[in-house]
Amino acid sequence: MAPTLLAAIDLANYTKSTQGLNPQALSFIGNVFARVTPETVDDALLHLQETVGRYSTYLGVATLPSINDVVSLLDTGAAKVFITRQQLDQLLDLKIDQDRLVLTLPGNTKQEIIDTIAGTVVDVYCHQVKDIELVEAWLNEYNIDRPDVFVSFAAPDLDGVLRISKQSAIPILPAESLTTDTKKEPGLISVAKLVMANATSDRPDGLFSTLVTDERGVALGLVYSNEESVAESLRTGSGVYQSRKRGVWKKGESSGDIQELVSISLDCDKDCLRYVVRQKGRGFCHLATPTCFGQYSGLSRLQQTLQSRKASAPEGSYTARLFNDPQLLRAKILEEAAEFCDATSQKEIAFEAADLLYFALTKCVSAGVSLEDVEQNLDAKSIKVKRRKGDAKPAFTTQAAPVDGVADGVGAKEAVKKATSVPKSKDDPIGLQNGRIAMKRYITVKESAETIQIALQRPSQRSSDQIIAICHPIIDAIKSRGDAALLEYTRKFDKATSLMSPVLKAPFPESLMQLAPETIKAIDISFENIRKFHAAQKEDKPLVVETMPGVVCSRFSRAIERVGLYVPGGTAVLPSTALMLGVPAMVAGCKKIVIASPPRADGSVTPEIVYAAHKVGAEAIVLAGGAQAVAALAYGTESVSKVDKILGPGNQFVTAAKMIVSNDTNAGVSIDMPAGPSEVLVVADHTANPTFVASDLLSQAEHGVDSQVILITVGLNETQLAAIEEELHRQANALPRVDIVRGAIDHSITLVVDTIEEGMRLSNQYAPEHLILQVENAESVVASVQNAGSVFVGQWTPESVGDYSAGVNHSLPTFGYAKQYSGVNLGSYVKHITSSNLTQEGLRNVGGAVMELARVEELEAHRRAVSLRLGVP
Repeated sequence: MAPTLLAAIDLANYTKSTQGLNPQALSFIGNVFARVTPETVDDALLHLQETVGRYSTYLGVATLPSINDVVSLLDTGAAKVFITRQQLDQLLDLKIDQDRLVLTLPGNTKQEIIDTIAGTVVDVYCHQVKDIELVEAWLNEYNIDRPDVFVSFAAPDLDGVLRISKQSAIPILPAESLTTDTKKEPGLISVAKLVMANATSDRPDGLFSTLVTDERGVALGLVYSNEESVAESLRTGSGVYQSRKRGVWKKGESSGDIQELVSISLDCDKDCLRYVVRQKGRGFCHLATPTCFGQYSGLSRLQQTLQSRKASAPEGSYTARLFNDPQLLRAKILEEAAEFCDATSQKEIAFEAADLLYFALTKCVSAGVSLEDVEQNLDAKSIKVKRRKGDAKPAFTTQAAPVDGVADGVGAKEAVKKATSVPKSKDDPIGLQNGRIAMKRYITVKESAETIQIALQRPSQRSSDQIIAICHPIIDAIKSRGDAALLEYTRKFDKATSLMSPVLKAPFPESLMQLAPETIKAIDISFENIRKFHAAQKEDKPLVVETMPGVVCSRFSRAIERVGLYVPGGTAVLPSTALMLGVPAMVAGCKKIVIASPPRADGSVTPEIVYAAHKVGAEAIVLAGGAQAVAALAYGTESVSKVDKILGPGNQFVTAAKMIVSNDTNAGVSIDMPAGPSEVLVVADHTANPTFVASDLLSQAEHGVDSQVILITVGLNETQLAAIEEELHRQANALPRVDIVRGAIDHSITLVVDTIEEGMRLSNQYAPEHLILQVENAESVVASVQNAGSVFVGQWTPESVGDYSAGVNHSLPTFGYAKQYSGVNLGSYVKHITSSNLTQEGLRNVGGAVMELARVEELEAHRRAVSLRLGVP
């Protein structure tokens, strides 16, 4: 329903008017209007947040250059926005509800107005009107067969405004020009007159039926009003009506059961007023009941009861206990929520919902929150235009799954295990068993194969469809807008607001590589070991085979010319990844090496990564992460060189972006492998040192809450198992990232097996990224390894050496992909080309087979390419 009028305010300066309508009175008429400039967007957002539920705000946004700012204002609660034609087209493309859009007319001539109205489906705004008669004429001509029309005035006066109002247009007037007290401010325009301008009454006495409700819309009673009582209500901020016997009547003046005015409005036919009030005292009715129709019911009645008991609950009563014991109230809410979730029949659901609402409302009343506050929040959320998917938080998704992950009526159902998404607080039980950090233990001989298979599942990640949907527009933006989009996303996601260029080009300044001598030495040692191991993988000479006399086949390798190396940022500095990806690229002879890594908030890259990039001969460092960095490498920008292959680990967005660009034939780029969170599997027997085993498990668990660690123990008794578990708990509590560790431990397990054969079968089934063999004669067990990214043999080979300095590569397949993929190696940076070289004799020797197969396949040109050479039909 259209408002009666809009009071125009200045958001940047408006606090309390020296004359005219004050902030409290604004809420009585229920609507304000303000123009927003680029400089006052923040003021407008703050205003919307502070006034939610008090009154509606209409915003003039025609001068805003960013459509995103307009959408944000709508999302924060703007009732309508007054926009240009260009903005209208953009907002309609974004599927914004057209009822919330008002088109600002380009001019005030009759033809301009008619032409605009004829071509629009939204409300219109005629601003700074000088010719009242002209506007009045076309409003009268179109009557109600038109959209709502808002009008502001070059020089507002009561007569002109009333003439416009009587044509059912909505006047916009400066708050300073309006008053609720004409005696005190006789030169200003009466709000009461404007509210009542279109009111109609069919009663002989000219009174208007008036429905009085509370803020929840519950009818309290029916009374009568006229312009005089409306004016007095607006002046005093209370419920004032017109008694047929006593004249102007202030409700509760003698009884004390007064009403605070919230708002006044007319119904759709303009023949009934609605007063929204806050009732004080015993109630609205003269019989001392809350309403003239009896007692409250439902939630309103419950709220009244709880508010009363909060004020005077008998000591020791259950309600008093709930108000005074937050832990008891929390427990009851959780209990009732669970029972509500488990209810199935209509009767059960209604019963459990009532219980849940009782305890939820008790918490609200305890905190001074009313149903009206809750409903105002619901109303505010209902007009949001930016929508989240609304998935449950991972911790609750886990709780919602069946506890044992089993069984429907047909067979065992796959259990869904959710990775916790954030480090756990000290009060969170995640990763704890009986107060200790511990992994869940399975004794395989006591469990079904199906249970073990479910236990070995990785923590599920966010839906690939979700991730891909987020990545696509980012990739498209990089393709179309290049550096500008890359900078925009880096500033947004990495908070590097001062960054001016997305690329740091070689040669890199010495000032960006200032490191401690011991750090330089560590990087140099690691560099050389990685170089030696990957250099040894080079093919000495091409492969040449004479398959039959005169037929020579060969294969030779060539380096991929241009490679892009993604080095993650996030919670750790990773110069090791820059080495693991860059050194083999250098050894292979790639002509162009481009590294991408998220910058720090000040726009810089860690000196360790710059030094590593310098060591491997990188052309540049792209100062970006995520899907935007992958897109820049895949398609190139003004500053970023396009590459032929992208390698390196990253989060789910990086992985999704790599998959997207590798499937785009226009990108012409390949990737190394899919990727997931880091993981380790340790096989330990009676010879294993519990301290070493626990340290290897924790070295992976500290990577992130979505990591997973698996321990397979072979032939260990309870005492030996307990020794490892004790070490795990003790060492974990000594780590600075213990809360991250607990998140990973929550979905990590121990499998207790009897033989090394069973242990290796389960290891191959899991296909770990890292496999550590802390067993007797570990070298001989390597022959049983079928699926693993990298193997660490014996008690003196921690996984950490592979991560950094031994020489093997740490960029490895995760999430079970070790069944199909190798880790990064020299072969990742080269391609193989084959060649054939035949003599005339060779063609004669093989030609008959070629011609016959071409005939079978009905490819005549293929057959003739041989027959013409050999001179046969």
